[in-house]
Amino acid sequence: MLKGLGGLGDMAKMMKAAKEMQTKMADLQSELASITVTGESGAGLVRATATAKGELTALEIDPSIFNPDEKEVVEDLILAAIKDAQAKAQERNQQEVRRLTESMGLPADMDLPI
Repeated sequence: MLKGLGGLGDMAKMMKAAKEMQTKMADLQSELASITVTGESGAGLVRATATAKGELTALEIDPSIFNPDEKEVVEDLILAAIKDAQAKAQERNQQEVRRLTESMGLPADMDLPI
């Protein structure tokens, strides 16, 4: 296409690769919003669900833990479940980014702005 133009041919190839990466990153952003993970605490008495982007989407609490005298315990269980969900979301996010970078022939540990 741009033969005989020296570095411009390489530049066109680089621009095409950058556009492809941009498209794949946008697709990954959408995918991360639809992947969910669940964190829990209290042996499953409290469950928090989040997207792989870290957005909390649901909270399930077993009614058996509602005791006014143990308010602090319930609060701690809720926070622990949310933190567990957020940690799992971050881990899943990193797995998906590594998968994308490896599929594009980039180093797995390359830090992409996702």
